[in-house]
Amino acid sequence: MLSILENKIMKVTQENKDDLNAVLKIEVAKDDYKDKVEKILEDYRKKANIPGFRKGKVPMSLIRKQYEQNVILDEVNTLLQEAINKHLTEEKLEVLGNPLPKYNEDFSWDNEPLNFEFELGLAPKFEVDLQPKKAVTKYKIVADDKMIDEQINNIQQQYGTAKEEETISEDSNVTGTFVNEEKGINNTATFSMTRIKSAAQKKALLGKKVGDKVSLKTKDLFDDDHYMQHVLGVSHDDAHGLDVNVDFTVEHISKTEKAPLNQELFDKLFGKDEVKSEKELRAKLAEIAEKQLEQQADQHFLNAVTDTLIENTKFDLPAEFLQKWMVATSENPITPEQAKEQYEQSEKGLRYQLVEGKLIKDNNMQVTFEELKDHAKNFIKVQMAQYGNMNPSEEELESIALKVLQNQEEAKKLQDQIISQKLLDFYKENVKSKEKKVSYDDFVKEVYKK
Repeated sequence: MLSILENKIMKVTQENKDDLNAVLKIEVAKDDYKDKVEKILEDYRKKANIPGFRKGKVPMSLIRKQYEQNVILDEVNTLLQEAINKHLTEEKLEVLGNPLPKYNEDFSWDNEPLNFEFELGLAPKFEVDLQPKKAVTKYKIVADDKMIDEQINNIQQQYGTAKEEETISEDSNVTGTFVNEEKGINNTATFSMTRIKSAAQKKALLGKKVGDKVSLKTKDLFDDDHYMQHVLGVSHDDAHGLDVNVDFTVEHISKTEKAPLNQELFDKLFGKDEVKSEKELRAKLAEIAEKQLEQQADQHFLNAVTDTLIENTKFDLPAEFLQKWMVATSENPITPEQAKEQYEQSEKGLRYQLVEGKLIKDNNMQVTFEELKDHAKNFIKVQMAQYGNMNPSEEELESIALKVLQNQEEAKKLQDQIISQKLLDFYKENVKSKEKKVSYDDFVKEVYKK
């Protein structure tokens, strides 16, 4: 298929090799650039300082000899970029990567006209199937009695009265520093001995005093990987299945006399008379926990839908072109073999970018500036609340939000958050799914296979 556009004298021709690959041919005549080149050279002549000649009186022949070829090169490159962009826009072409210039052994700057060719990788045409044969599981994590019991125990410990101890006992609170240089672990934290899962690790700690150092294994060290994430100061992903040795130095030992479950404690937690009984406390804690856990369940659902859409949405990619493009644009030189390996590693992400982009475009999920600004203001309001400013003025929020959005990196991060939420809402409404209620422990077992 041929597509021809004429821009005054310059001619642009597109030749499609197949559905995913095309060659853009651009013919640049001397008349396309000569006037601009002459003007630039004349400006150079006026400003040139060359020994033996007065300023502005340098012979044009010297100016041409020194500058003309570079000026022509710059102007032709500008014309080529303008022609490519105009062609892609007017033909409404979606391309992957950037156009790649083709080597032409017969090319000469003395040719008239100048002929250039560029390879294009065309985005595939496809439809997204939102109704997979197997429904995507949408988890609803419920706070069971075990979780609420643990939270109440933690609250009673937190608001209880601490008494120092000389040695570690079964129910001590131990403060110390965990170190593993290989994993970059160097974190000081307090944990309860009741959270130690491994009998061997518990035995290694019992009877130790302040200043003692103990070597511990992280595998099954604590009864919950997320508790270990906090104690060791590692990422969420690293915490799951972490199996290394850590050196632990004991720095403080105490035992807490639990706070009683009475109105004084309820008022400290939620304000005066908001909670009036242990039953109401349990209900309130369950409500808060399930709201927090909803974010984790939503993220899993988003990831699961992503994997399903990639698997079920079939289309080809211009793989050979993309690998060639990776070689041409890599910051550090790479071989075609390395480019192939990198492409294979990134192909899944590229496929989802195309699927996601189509869904966003087809379902009008673009983010408006007002949406972005409102999201920024809400984010800032939460941040300010953490520092005690509970009621910032609208003018203050507006001013800070506009400053934040001037930072392109921050603006992009906020925009991605909005898009992610729009996609999540869209998936909940349109993707074939089934809800499954589980406890948090069962959620972890099913999702992380623990």
